Amino acid sequence: MKKVLFATTALVATAGMASAEITFGGYGRFGILYSEAASTSNVTSRFRVQIDASAESDGGVTFGARTRLEGEERDAAGGNRPQLSGVRYFARTGGLEVGVGNVFGALDSMPGQYPIDLGLTGLSYRYSAINVGGYDAFASGGLGASGSNGVEVMYSGGDFSAHVSASDINDRVAANLAYRFSGWTVAVGFQDSTAATDVETTFAVGGSLGGATVNLGWAETGAGADRIALAASF
Repeated sequence: MKKVLFATTALVATAGMASAEITFGGYGRFGILYSEAASTSNVTSRFRVQIDASAESDGGVTFGARTRLEGEERDAAGGNRPQLSGVRYFARTGGLEVGVGNVFGALDSMPGQYPIDLGLTGLSYRYSAINVGGYDAFASGGLGASGSNGVEVMYSGGDFSAHVSASDINDRVAANLAYRFSGWTVAVGFQDSTAATDVETTFAVGGSLGGATVNLGWAETGAGADRIALAASF
């Protein structure tokens, strides 16, 4: 009897839902990574599958979710991957979007934080100014802010965009504002948290200069550590 009731309930629940559009994306990479400090060379690899699902309501609001399956060569030793990441859920209408769970994070999503993608592995993005301290970001191999409550609000209209995020990780509250003009983008971000090692202020400006795309970024933690990053691509 319990099995019959459960099946009936599931049928009623799915009957009123719009069919979702599901897309798959991702990439694979492999190569040789040399560590000068350890004087060793090892195979490095990553395989990522990203799963996005969305559906639109009769009122024109888009609801969706994102999760990610990722595995790397070091996972066997760590024992924690490959696995599905925490899920980011969202609702979007016009230029406004609300997300919860494994959020993108206002500072990590700020324009100018990752202006280039250098090398096979990205070199841990040490050339990105924001990596001087902590901040919320979508976690590929874990729960991210979804493990302790994460929420964000994003808005984009014309050349202006804004992003506010918050999580229970160090009680973080972050925001960024960005504006585009004449091929250039200027963005500034702020974060308040209980950890002095978290990023507190960040700034970035980038655009086209002759045949190159250039970007200057700066970030500072609550403890006073800072980083400046100048990047260019041709």
